[in-house]
Amino acid sequence: MNKTEPRTLTGFMELLPNEQILFNQMKTKIENTYQKFGFLPLDTPIIERSEVLLAKAGGETEKQIYRFTKGETDLSLRFDLTVPLSKYVAKNYGNLSFPFRRYQIGKVYRGEKTQKGRFREFYQCDIDIIGDGDLAIINDAELPSIIYTIFKELGFNYFTICINNRKILNGLFESLGQKEKAVQILRIIDKIDKIGKEAVIEEIEKLDVQPEEIKKIMDFIAINGTSDEKIKKLENLGIENEVYVEGVKELKEVVKNIRLFGVPDDNFKVELTIARGLDYYTGTVYETFLNDYRELGSVCSGGRYENLAEYYTDKELPGVGISIGLTRLFYKLNELNLIQEGQKSISQILIIPMIEDLEQSIILATELRKLGIKTEVYLNQKKLKAKFKYADKLKIPYVIVIGEEEINSHMVNLKNMETGEEKKVKLEAKEIAKKMV
Repeated sequence: MNKTEPRTLTGFMELLPNEQILFNQMKTKIENTYQKFGFLPLDTPIIERSEVLLAKAGGETEKQIYRFTKGETDLSLRFDLTVPLSKYVAKNYGNLSFPFRRYQIGKVYRGEKTQKGRFREFYQCDIDIIGDGDLAIINDAELPSIIYTIFKELGFNYFTICINNRKILNGLFESLGQKEKAVQILRIIDKIDKIGKEAVIEEIEKLDVQPEEIKKIMDFIAINGTSDEKIKKLENLGIENEVYVEGVKELKEVVKNIRLFGVPDDNFKVELTIARGLDYYTGTVYETFLNDYRELGSVCSGGRYENLAEYYTDKELPGVGISIGLTRLFYKLNELNLIQEGQKSISQILIIPMIEDLEQSIILATELRKLGIKTEVYLNQKKLKAKFKYADKLKIPYVIVIGEEEINSHMVNLKNMETGEEKKVKLEAKEIAKKMV
């Protein structure tokens, strides 16, 4: 019989068990943080009707969709978690309490060109706060405190949450008579870290923007200082455009309340070149960077949007949200050795039976599990040395051996596999559990 080569599709990540444990630990820390802030869990189908999923899609996004038919039904795999959220809120509007605070952690699919650290199947970890008609600006200040808590939980101290407001940029362009070219100019500005100031000026010139207007744009994004100093300089520019003034006011309010939520100034700053989500975000925007590893790009992004479900309902549903691309983040951190594997096994204790009658070993394992201890029984016939080698290779912390002598004396040796220390203990789950410290 011809054998099929066991290959995994390009752009799809598979991990060894020790890596998967580490990945799951990261995912759990993110989920626990979302829950700590009162966000409700949500899970939506991976497959949706194409007409629903692609209501807003176009251009490059639509080209990346995994789309197929089953019978006469046109189906697509979800490419993010925001569009399914939009459909969900519109569909269940009457049954939801607003503001609707939801989190979702799940896989999404994009058929884009694969490259190192970028995948076609990947986990996103999203939270959004959706308002019914309106949503107070203080919600925009709460999300940085969640980002801060997550990255502290993941073991990072040196990271910066960069904040801006799209209204400031849009108002600036309106005041310069460049409203129609705002999106194009913003796209160019967004590349300033990659291509540099001179290249940005050259690209803006190609849009037939006058030199004096380009100078005002470049002077604007060159504003420096602390977050408070930048806001003061924005206020002092004398731009009377209504959108601009509102944007500066919102940014000032957000910065004030970020501090109220306990985020240190060392971990956030106003960054006027942040212009992400050009066609989507309408107010506050966020990008988060690990200070010593800026080459990773933003590790958590998001912002405020005007109307979540406009393609599904006439109801106005403003919101603010953030997203962590967990698969890419894990891959990059692992590649740079910034995260270390701590476990190769889930088991906390291995029970090694030395007699054919497994009753006592299985009963003990059941009782230990009832006490919340992850317990494994070695069920295969091997020499004792091989069984201990198994425990050592998987770094299982504790081992006990159960034979005729242990059953008759009702005592076992609890061995700490890290230190080699052995403790004599009663053959009872509660007594064993007490000694596992």
